[in-house]
Amino acid sequence: MEFSRRAQAVSPFYAMEYGRRAAELEARGTHVVKLNLGEPDFGAPPAFLEEIRRISDGRPMPYTGALGTPELRAAIAGFSRERFGAPIDPARVVVTTGASAALLLASAALIDPGDEVLVADPSYPCNRRFAESFGARVRLLPTGPESRFQLDAAAVADAWSERTRGVMVASPSNPTGTSLPYQDLLDLSHATHDRGGWRIVDEIYLGLADGERRSVAADDPGAVVVNSFSKYFGMTGWRLGWMVVPDEMIPVAERLAQNYYICPPTPTQVAALTCFTPETLAVAEERRAALRRRRRLVLDGLAGLPGITVPVEPDGAFYVYLDVSGTGLSATDFCDRVLDEAHVALTPGKDFGSLGAERYVRLSYATGDDDLHAGLDRLAGFLAAG
Repeated sequence: MEFSRRAQAVSPFYAMEYGRRAAELEARGTHVVKLNLGEPDFGAPPAFLEEIRRISDGRPMPYTGALGTPELRAAIAGFSRERFGAPIDPARVVVTTGASAALLLASAALIDPGDEVLVADPSYPCNRRFAESFGARVRLLPTGPESRFQLDAAAVADAWSERTRGVMVASPSNPTGTSLPYQDLLDLSHATHDRGGWRIVDEIYLGLADGERRSVAADDPGAVVVNSFSKYFGMTGWRLGWMVVPDEMIPVAERLAQNYYICPPTPTQVAALTCFTPETLAVAEERRAALRRRRRLVLDGLAGLPGITVPVEPDGAFYVYLDVSGTGLSATDFCDRVLDEAHVALTPGKDFGSLGAERYVRLSYATGDDDLHAGLDRLAGFLAAG
């Protein structure tokens, strides 16, 4: 069988690869501390699970509209207004099968073969894979600690060329957990708009940010803004996300969704209405506070480890981006040896770009305190052993 050049060109998603290797070790009886995946250990909110059980009584679960149920779209619009300061028309809300489907629809709607798309280096790898799948020439723009590993308006303006069509940006970011100050994000969005470009803004971790949680949808109606139930609500496997699109993109998104996956999963949409009750929002905020406490635990634990530094403290999501160059190992060698010898799964920087790919490692603190303590102890033992 001959596969497409697209399929052959896609590199592995290394966070998942290290997860696979960790699972193989555990199948042989070795306990592995898994700090490689961005999956909150809390699980879905109790009210959501109760509603799933209630509606799993054999009642029909037919297809919904491709853009989602009217009730859920209205609830998301209300959440955007109350929590993210962005009053939006529910008609602009597109419910999707996870944020990945939102990125798929946005890429399909906006990208033609040969279009140049600007993306930060480092950044979440799947975002640029979506763009490349539709023929984009993704141009990775280097970032570093001095910019909190984020793009800004000046970087976009400097990099813009006659081939550039748009920008993909995430705040807070995966893998670094860092955010752009809101005004800086808005300036970047305006700089893109002024050049006739589109902008996809990934706000999947906005609910977990420390400071001002304001969506760019509040002030840039032309932006495509992606969000998800996976992180703030802990509903990773239930596959439900959304995006807020400009008015003119609504029928385009609907046609694409109809053809790509018909509609988001009906039971998940019905039960997701419970996420916007005061009780569930209080649960989500308690979990957000727990993640901040875990971050402090991890940062304090890493501070005493030789050869490891944290160049920028995160202020959102649940990741710490480590500089392991002081250990004398490349990021890949460090992750390989730590997994094999200390049984801790991490993700090397090559998953997220090319600049610093063998210098940086991502650690996810989305797991419980016991595993975080165990992981830090094992890293300390590994480094002490040389």
